[in-house]
Amino acid sequence: MPFPYNKVLDEDIKKIISVTDEKRVFVGDEIREEFYHDEMPEYGMYAPEVYVEAISTKEVSEIMKLCYKRNIPVTVRGAGTGLAGGATCKYGGIMLSIMQMNKIYEVDKENMSITVQPGALLCDVADVVSQAGLFYPPDPGERTASIGGTVITNAGGMKAVRYGVTRDYVRCLEAVLPDGEIVRFSSNVVKNTTGFDIKDLVVGSEGTLCVVTEITLKLIMPPKISRTLVMAFDEIEPCIETVPKLLQQAFIPTAIEFLERELLEIVERCLNKPFPVVEGKSFLIVMYDANNQEEMDFCIERACNLAIEMGALDVKICNTQERIASVWSVRASILEGMKADSDAQEECDVVVPRAKIAEFVKSAKKIGQKYSIRVIVCGHAGDGNIHTELLRQNLSDEVWEKNTKECLRELYQKSKELGGQLSGEHGIGNGRIEQFEEFIGQRIYKLHKDIKLAFDEKLILNPGKVIEVEHYDK
Repeated sequence: MPFPYNKVLDEDIKKIISVTDEKRVFVGDEIREEFYHDEMPEYGMYAPEVYVEAISTKEVSEIMKLCYKRNIPVTVRGAGTGLAGGATCKYGGIMLSIMQMNKIYEVDKENMSITVQPGALLCDVADVVSQAGLFYPPDPGERTASIGGTVITNAGGMKAVRYGVTRDYVRCLEAVLPDGEIVRFSSNVVKNTTGFDIKDLVVGSEGTLCVVTEITLKLIMPPKISRTLVMAFDEIEPCIETVPKLLQQAFIPTAIEFLERELLEIVERCLNKPFPVVEGKSFLIVMYDANNQEEMDFCIERACNLAIEMGALDVKICNTQERIASVWSVRASILEGMKADSDAQEECDVVVPRAKIAEFVKSAKKIGQKYSIRVIVCGHAGDGNIHTELLRQNLSDEVWEKNTKECLRELYQKSKELGGQLSGEHGIGNGRIEQFEEFIGQRIYKLHKDIKLAFDEKLILNPGKVIEVEHYDK
């Protein structure tokens, strides 16, 4: 196995400039520190040797050909909004930015699709699609994420309960393989059984298999009406037990989010964003989409009655854009609020069966107390994806690091015990790489290694993510 890697030489930099532009190639101290990490710098600050901004598939291809020949590691970076340390140069080498590859092509109304380059922002794509009278549903919390980033992490978000995740909307991909060859996975068709579905394997591969350079996305018709309900409870059990009841109704909610009062107080205190519901300790934020008012009235009436039957203190109906925005603005500010309230954070985004959410939440609190760590839980209750936030409080650096590691180990163990998974949407990256093999088992881990080698036998593409380089047989 060709590891360790080669350093980038002056002649390599000259070659990169010859196939790109010296104005888009940065070396050493010219590289801004913000490119050393994603939204979780706790997972490592790794400096690339060279930072390159590509503007075309051809440029990406030429850069990969050089790095493949010279055995130089390459990490592709989008907007840097990831939460698993995935877009960082753990082994140095080249950081390849695709953010200037941001074209959004005309909406194809006949095929209900749109083709975009990976650097296009999710919010911009959604706006273009909306102006054409259509709808792109994937809606992760960070709408300034690049589309390429949402694809290679298979982003989910709050609306996944009804509409599914990013993988459900990717029709086809253009990509550059580690050796520089340009390939296409599938085409703009509705269904396809022509061989293995490699496209779906690439979606969610966290930049370890190939460089995505163009994406065609499926679109749907938008809902006519949207409403948000806030269900307030005094206890967590009836709050969580309401979730499967809501999902058994005639109309599936678009989103079901779980929040605790403690977290809302943090957002209000640190960011001056008050939650519009005063009573209650545990909350469900439930969104419904409908095609007409009669359908919406039916959904709201059933949901409100069900919540009251389950012990809700009250249900607030947000029926104006201002009220809806005020609720979801608080939900979107959770990470920012926690960063403002604590000098260090850690998190896991396990996913458990929906019926086990309450048990996991209670266990997480006890585990946090055991290690003197403040644990706050929130998440996508509709699909069991629980974000367990660990906040530092009066612990030395040494104790915080030690206790956090042990706390996470027990949280992941609890998730596995309940039939859950290591990550619901943030991915493995560098942040959860130590737990990955133990969680999925040796045989499945070996399959991951074999797939990686089938694409990238030199291990040059985003090394040290998902599977650690040293874990390969040499």
